[in-house]
Amino acid sequence: MAGIADVARAAGVSKSTASRALTGAGYVSDETRARVQEVAATLGYVPTTSAVSLVTGRTQTIGVVMPTLDRWFFAHVLEGIQDALLERRYDLALYGARPESAARREMFEHFLARKRFDGLIAVGIEPSAHELERLVAFGKPVVSVGGYDVGTNAVSIDDRAAGRIATEHLIGLGHRSITFVGGDPDGRRTSFGDRQRLDGYFGAMRAAGLEASARHSPSEATMPGGYGAAAQLLGDRRDRPTGLVGVCDEVAVGAIIAARRLGIRVPDTLSVVGIDDHSYADMFSLTTIQQKPHQQGRAAVQLLMWQLDDPEAPMHRIYESSPLIVRSSTAAIDDEASAIVGVST
Repeated sequence: MAGIADVARAAGVSKSTASRALTGAGYVSDETRARVQEVAATLGYVPTTSAVSLVTGRTQTIGVVMPTLDRWFFAHVLEGIQDALLERRYDLALYGARPESAARREMFEHFLARKRFDGLIAVGIEPSAHELERLVAFGKPVVSVGGYDVGTNAVSIDDRAAGRIATEHLIGLGHRSITFVGGDPDGRRTSFGDRQRLDGYFGAMRAAGLEASARHSPSEATMPGGYGAAAQLLGDRRDRPTGLVGVCDEVAVGAIIAARRLGIRVPDTLSVVGIDDHSYADMFSLTTIQQKPHQQGRAAVQLLMWQLDDPEAPMHRIYESSPLIVRSSTAAIDDEASAIVGVST
Protein backbone atom coordinates (compact mmCIF):
# COMPACT_ATOMS: atom_id res chain seq x y z
CA MET A 1 0.00 0.00 0.00
CA ALA A 2 1.32 3.45 -0.95
CA GLY A 3 2.38 5.76 1.87
CA ILE A 4 2.43 9.53 2.17
CA ALA A 5 6.11 9.56 1.13
CA ASP A 6 5.24 7.78 -2.13
CA VAL A 7 2.49 10.31 -2.85
CA ALA A 8 4.79 13.25 -2.10
CA ARG A 9 7.57 11.85 -4.32
CA ALA A 10 5.24 11.23 -7.26
CA ALA A 11 3.60 14.65 -6.91
CA GLY A 12 6.94 16.44 -6.55
CA VAL A 13 6.15 18.00 -3.17
CA SER A 14 7.29 17.56 0.42
CA LYS A 15 5.60 15.12 2.80
CA SER A 16 4.17 17.98 4.85
CA THR A 17 2.66 19.61 1.73
CA ALA A 18 1.17 16.30 0.63
CA SER A 19 -0.29 15.81 4.09
CA ARG A 20 -1.85 19.28 4.10
CA ALA A 21 -3.30 18.72 0.65
CA LEU A 22 -4.94 15.44 1.66
CA THR A 23 -6.20 16.43 5.12
CA GLY A 24 -7.31 20.00 4.42
CA ALA A 25 -5.25 21.26 7.38
CA GLY A 26 -3.16 24.30 6.43
CA TYR A 27 -2.76 26.22 3.19
CA VAL A 28 -2.03 24.55 -0.11
CA SER A 29 -2.69 26.09 -3.52
CA ASP A 30 -5.65 24.68 -5.43
CA GLU A 31 -3.34 23.49 -8.20
CA THR A 32 -1.05 21.61 -5.80
CA ARG A 33 -3.99 20.15 -3.87
CA ALA A 34 -5.56 18.83 -7.08
CA ARG A 35 -2.23 17.32 -8.23
CA VAL A 36 -1.60 15.60 -4.90
CA GLN A 37 -5.14 14.24 -4.71
CA GLU A 38 -4.89 12.92 -8.26
CA VAL A 39 -1.61 11.16 -7.48
CA ALA A 40 -3.04 9.73 -4.24
CA ALA A 41 -6.02 8.33 -6.11
CA THR A 42 -3.77 6.81 -8.79
CA LEU A 43 -1.55 5.16 -6.17
CA GLY A 44 -4.50 4.02 -4.08
CA TYR A 45 -3.30 5.95 -1.04
CA VAL A 46 -5.76 6.07 1.89
CA PRO A 47 -4.80 8.27 4.87
CA THR A 48 -5.07 6.44 8.17
CA THR A 49 -7.11 7.91 11.00
CA SER A 50 -4.01 8.23 13.16
CA ALA A 51 -2.15 10.09 10.43
CA VAL A 52 -4.98 12.54 9.91
CA SER A 53 -5.33 13.01 13.67
CA LEU A 54 -1.67 13.99 14.01
CA VAL A 55 -2.19 16.78 11.48
CA THR A 56 -5.69 17.99 12.36
CA GLY A 57 -5.84 17.23 16.09
CA ARG A 58 -9.10 15.38 15.51
CA THR A 59 -9.96 11.73 16.05
CA GLN A 60 -11.96 11.59 12.78
CA THR A 61 -14.67 9.81 14.80
CA ILE A 62 -18.17 10.95 15.71
CA GLY A 63 -20.00 9.41 18.66
CA VAL A 64 -23.68 8.58 18.22
CA VAL A 65 -25.86 7.97 21.27
CA MET A 66 -29.35 6.48 20.94
CA PRO A 67 -31.67 4.43 23.18
CA THR A 68 -32.43 1.63 20.73
CA LEU A 69 -31.98 0.36 17.19
CA ASP A 70 -35.14 -1.73 16.97
CA ARG A 71 -37.37 1.20 16.02
CA TRP A 72 -37.82 2.44 12.47
CA PHE A 73 -36.95 6.06 13.32
CA PHE A 74 -33.64 5.32 15.05
CA ALA A 75 -32.46 2.87 12.40
CA HIS A 76 -33.11 5.35 9.58
CA VAL A 77 -31.49 8.28 11.43
CA LEU A 78 -28.40 6.13 12.01
CA GLU A 79 -28.29 5.22 8.33
CA GLY A 80 -28.37 8.90 7.36
CA ILE A 81 -25.62 9.74 9.86
CA GLN A 82 -23.45 6.90 8.60
CA ASP A 83 -23.89 7.89 4.94
CA ALA A 84 -22.93 11.51 5.67
CA LEU A 85 -19.90 10.50 7.77
CA LEU A 86 -18.64 8.08 5.13
CA GLU A 87 -18.70 10.87 2.56
CA ARG A 88 -16.47 12.90 4.90
CA ARG A 89 -14.22 9.91 5.73
CA TYR A 90 -15.24 9.94 9.39
CA ASP A 91 -15.67 6.89 11.59
CA LEU A 92 -18.76 6.30 13.74
CA ALA A 93 -18.79 5.08 17.34
CA LEU A 94 -22.25 3.91 18.44
CA TYR A 95 -23.31 3.99 22.11
CA GLY A 96 -26.53 2.45 23.42
CA ALA A 97 -28.44 4.38 26.07
CA ARG A 98 -31.62 2.61 27.11
CA PRO A 99 -33.43 4.66 29.77
CA GLU A 100 -32.57 3.80 33.36
CA SER A 101 -30.20 1.00 32.35
CA ALA A 102 -26.82 0.05 33.82
CA ALA A 103 -25.34 0.33 30.32
CA ARG A 104 -26.52 3.94 30.09
CA ARG A 105 -24.92 4.83 33.42
CA GLU A 106 -21.69 3.15 32.36
CA MET A 107 -21.73 5.04 29.08
CA PHE A 108 -22.05 8.47 30.70
CA GLU A 109 -19.63 7.74 33.52
CA HIS A 110 -16.86 6.03 31.58
CA PHE A 111 -17.13 5.47 27.82
CA LEU A 112 -18.04 9.03 26.80
CA ALA A 113 -15.55 10.44 29.29
CA ARG A 114 -12.71 8.91 27.26
CA LYS A 115 -13.51 11.47 24.53
CA ARG A 116 -12.55 9.21 21.66
CA PHE A 117 -14.63 11.34 19.31
CA ASP A 118 -14.72 14.86 17.92
CA GLY A 119 -18.40 15.43 18.63
CA LEU A 120 -21.64 13.70 19.63
CA ILE A 121 -24.98 13.19 17.93
CA ALA A 122 -27.68 12.33 20.48
CA VAL A 123 -30.74 10.71 18.89
CA GLY A 124 -33.90 10.76 21.01
CA ILE A 125 -31.84 11.22 24.17
CA GLU A 126 -33.03 13.46 27.00
CA PRO A 127 -30.25 13.61 29.58
CA SER A 128 -31.00 13.83 33.28
CA ALA A 129 -29.49 16.77 35.15
CA HIS A 130 -26.45 14.67 36.07
CA GLU A 131 -26.03 13.34 32.52
CA LEU A 132 -26.36 16.84 31.09
CA GLU A 133 -23.63 18.01 33.43
CA ARG A 134 -21.41 15.21 32.16
CA LEU A 135 -22.10 16.07 28.51
CA VAL A 136 -21.24 19.72 29.04
CA ALA A 137 -18.07 18.74 30.90
CA PHE A 138 -16.82 16.75 27.89
CA GLY A 139 -16.38 20.03 26.02
CA LYS A 140 -17.35 18.47 22.68
CA PRO A 141 -19.95 19.73 20.19
CA VAL A 142 -23.35 18.03 20.57
CA VAL A 143 -26.21 17.84 18.07
CA SER A 144 -29.61 16.47 19.04
CA VAL A 145 -31.99 14.67 16.69
CA GLY A 146 -35.69 14.30 17.36
CA GLY A 147 -35.85 15.19 21.02
CA TYR A 148 -33.92 17.01 23.70
CA ASP A 149 -32.48 20.28 22.44
CA VAL A 150 -31.58 22.51 25.40
CA GLY A 151 -28.18 24.05 24.76
CA THR A 152 -27.40 22.02 21.64
CA ASN A 153 -27.77 22.27 17.91
CA ALA A 154 -30.80 20.21 16.93
CA VAL A 155 -32.70 18.67 14.03
CA SER A 156 -36.32 17.50 14.15
CA ILE A 157 -39.77 18.02 12.77
CA ASP A 158 -42.08 20.37 14.66
CA ASP A 159 -43.69 17.67 16.78
CA ARG A 160 -46.28 19.97 18.33
CA ALA A 161 -47.37 21.10 14.86
CA ALA A 162 -47.49 17.45 13.72
CA GLY A 163 -49.92 16.53 16.52
CA ARG A 164 -52.00 19.61 15.81
CA ILE A 165 -52.19 19.08 12.03
CA ALA A 166 -53.08 15.39 12.41
CA THR A 167 -55.91 16.31 14.77
CA GLU A 168 -57.12 19.21 12.62
CA HIS A 169 -57.33 16.84 9.67
CA LEU A 170 -59.87 14.70 11.53
CA ILE A 171 -61.75 17.76 12.83
CA GLY A 172 -61.96 19.06 9.27
CA LEU A 173 -63.58 15.78 8.24
CA GLY A 174 -66.32 16.35 10.82
CA HIS A 175 -65.01 14.17 13.64
CA ARG A 176 -65.72 15.39 17.16
CA SER A 177 -64.89 12.31 19.24
CA ILE A 178 -61.15 11.99 18.70
CA THR A 179 -58.72 10.17 20.98
CA PHE A 180 -54.94 10.45 21.04
CA VAL A 181 -53.31 7.02 21.38
CA GLY A 182 -49.75 6.43 22.58
CA GLY A 183 -47.23 7.74 25.06
CA ASP A 184 -45.55 5.69 27.76
CA PRO A 185 -48.10 4.59 30.37
CA ASP A 186 -46.04 5.59 33.41
CA GLY A 187 -45.27 8.99 31.92
CA ARG A 188 -41.64 8.96 33.05
CA ARG A 189 -40.14 7.74 29.80
CA THR A 190 -42.44 9.55 27.37
CA SER A 191 -40.08 11.25 24.96
CA PHE A 192 -39.87 14.97 24.42
CA GLY A 193 -41.24 14.58 20.89
CA ASP A 194 -44.18 12.41 22.01
CA ARG A 195 -45.16 14.96 24.65
CA GLN A 196 -45.05 17.70 22.03
CA ARG A 197 -47.33 15.69 19.73
CA LEU A 198 -49.81 15.16 22.56
CA ASP A 199 -49.72 18.88 23.35
CA GLY A 200 -50.45 19.62 19.70
CA TYR A 201 -53.48 17.33 19.84
CA PHE A 202 -54.86 19.04 22.97
CA GLY A 203 -54.23 22.45 21.40
CA ALA A 204 -56.21 21.55 18.29
CA MET A 205 -59.08 20.14 20.36
CA ARG A 206 -59.22 23.32 22.47
CA ALA A 207 -59.15 25.56 19.42
CA ALA A 208 -62.11 23.64 17.95
CA GLY A 209 -64.12 23.85 21.17
CA LEU A 210 -63.71 20.12 21.77
CA GLU A 211 -61.61 20.26 24.92
CA ALA A 212 -64.31 18.48 26.96
CA SER A 213 -64.13 15.42 24.69
CA ALA A 214 -60.33 15.30 24.41
CA ARG A 215 -58.93 12.00 25.63
CA HIS A 216 -55.51 10.36 25.84
CA SER A 217 -55.19 6.57 25.76
CA PRO A 218 -51.58 5.86 26.85
CA SER A 219 -49.52 3.00 25.46
CA GLU A 220 -45.99 2.09 24.51
CA ALA A 221 -45.06 3.73 21.23
CA THR A 222 -45.03 0.40 19.38
CA MET A 223 -47.38 -1.57 17.16
CA PRO A 224 -48.35 -4.01 19.96
CA GLY A 225 -48.80 -1.02 22.28
CA GLY A 226 -51.17 0.66 19.83
CA TYR A 227 -53.04 -2.60 19.27
CA GLY A 228 -53.60 -3.16 22.98
CA ALA A 229 -54.71 0.40 23.70
CA ALA A 230 -57.03 0.52 20.70
CA ALA A 231 -58.55 -2.89 21.43
CA GLN A 232 -59.51 -1.71 24.91
CA LEU A 233 -60.68 1.69 23.69
CA LEU A 234 -62.72 0.43 20.74
CA GLY A 235 -64.16 -2.51 22.67
CA ASP A 236 -66.37 -0.14 24.66
CA ARG A 237 -69.20 0.53 22.19
CA ARG A 238 -70.86 3.04 24.54
CA ASP A 239 -67.95 5.48 24.31
CA ARG A 240 -66.20 4.61 21.08
CA PRO A 241 -64.41 7.46 19.27
CA THR A 242 -64.79 8.00 15.54
CA GLY A 243 -61.22 9.19 15.12
CA LEU A 244 -57.80 8.21 16.47
CA VAL A 245 -54.50 10.09 16.33
CA GLY A 246 -51.52 7.79 16.87
CA VAL A 247 -48.43 9.22 18.55
CA CYS A 248 -46.54 7.48 15.75
CA ASP A 249 -47.37 5.29 12.76
CA GLU A 250 -46.53 2.09 14.62
CA VAL A 251 -49.24 2.88 17.18
CA ALA A 252 -51.66 3.89 14.40
CA VAL A 253 -51.08 0.65 12.47
CA GLY A 254 -51.62 -1.35 15.68
CA ALA A 255 -54.92 0.50 16.12
CA ILE A 256 -56.01 -0.34 12.56
CA ILE A 257 -55.29 -4.04 13.16
CA ALA A 258 -57.29 -3.94 16.41
CA ALA A 259 -60.21 -2.24 14.64
CA ARG A 260 -60.26 -4.86 11.90
CA ARG A 261 -60.31 -7.70 14.42
CA LEU A 262 -63.25 -6.05 16.17
CA GLY A 263 -65.12 -5.77 12.89
CA ILE A 264 -64.84 -1.97 12.80
CA ARG A 265 -64.38 -0.67 9.27
CA VAL A 266 -61.57 1.83 8.58
CA PRO A 267 -62.32 4.50 7.44
CA ASP A 268 -66.10 3.93 7.15
CA THR A 269 -66.74 4.04 10.89
CA LEU A 270 -63.28 4.87 12.27
CA SER A 271 -60.63 7.21 10.90
CA VAL A 272 -57.00 6.74 11.95
CA VAL A 273 -54.09 9.12 11.37
CA GLY A 274 -50.46 8.60 12.34
CA ILE A 275 -47.23 10.58 12.47
CA ASP A 276 -43.93 9.63 10.77
CA ASP A 277 -44.73 8.03 7.36
CA HIS A 278 -43.20 4.74 8.49
CA SER A 279 -42.31 2.21 5.80
CA TYR A 280 -45.52 0.34 6.76
CA ALA A 281 -47.74 3.41 6.31
CA ASP A 282 -48.36 3.00 2.59
CA MET A 283 -49.07 -0.74 2.98
CA PHE A 284 -51.83 0.06 5.49
CA SER A 285 -53.03 3.08 3.45
CA LEU A 286 -52.37 5.18 6.54
CA THR A 287 -52.91 8.93 6.49
CA THR A 288 -49.91 10.39 8.27
CA ILE A 289 -47.61 13.33 8.91
CA GLN A 290 -44.42 12.63 7.01
CA GLN A 291 -40.92 12.91 8.38
CA LYS A 292 -37.66 11.72 6.86
CA PRO A 293 -35.28 10.45 9.57
CA HIS A 294 -32.55 9.58 7.07
CA GLN A 295 -32.49 13.23 6.01
CA GLN A 296 -32.44 14.33 9.65
CA GLY A 297 -29.38 12.15 10.25
CA ARG A 298 -27.55 13.79 7.36
CA ALA A 299 -28.56 17.27 8.57
CA ALA A 300 -27.23 16.46 12.05
CA VAL A 301 -23.80 15.62 10.62
CA GLN A 302 -23.77 18.89 8.68
CA LEU A 303 -24.60 20.86 11.85
CA LEU A 304 -21.87 19.06 13.76
CA MET A 305 -19.28 19.77 11.07
CA TRP A 306 -20.18 23.47 11.10
CA GLN A 307 -19.69 23.51 14.85
CA LEU A 308 -16.35 21.70 14.59
CA ASP A 309 -15.14 24.23 12.02
CA ASP A 310 -16.43 27.20 14.02
CA PRO A 311 -16.89 26.52 17.75
CA GLU A 312 -18.24 30.05 18.22
CA ALA A 313 -21.04 29.59 15.70
CA PRO A 314 -24.55 30.28 17.10
CA MET A 315 -26.85 27.38 17.96
CA HIS A 316 -29.25 26.24 15.25
CA ARG A 317 -32.50 24.31 15.38
CA ILE A 318 -33.44 22.86 12.00
CA TYR A 319 -37.10 21.95 11.57
CA GLU A 320 -37.48 19.50 8.69
CA SER A 321 -40.67 19.75 6.64
CA SER A 322 -43.49 17.40 7.67
CA PRO A 323 -46.40 17.46 5.19
CA LEU A 324 -49.71 15.69 5.70
CA ILE A 325 -49.92 12.59 3.48
CA VAL A 326 -53.59 11.71 2.96
CA ARG A 327 -54.33 8.08 2.22
CA SER A 328 -57.46 6.00 2.78
CA SER A 329 -57.44 5.47 6.57
CA THR A 330 -59.37 8.71 7.08
CA ALA A 331 -62.72 9.87 5.72
CA ALA A 332 -65.50 12.31 6.48
CA ILE A 333 -67.60 11.32 9.48
CA ASP A 334 -70.56 9.09 8.66
CA ASP A 335 -72.94 9.68 11.57
CA GLU A 336 -75.38 7.02 10.42
CA ALA A 337 -72.77 4.29 10.08
CA SER A 338 -71.20 5.24 13.41
CA ALA A 339 -74.57 5.03 15.14
CA ILE A 340 -75.27 1.60 13.62
CA VAL A 341 -71.89 0.19 14.66
CA GLY A 342 -72.37 1.53 18.19
CA VAL A 343 -75.64 -0.42 18.54
CA SER A 344 -74.83 -3.62 16.71
CA THR A 345 -71.31 -4.45 17.94
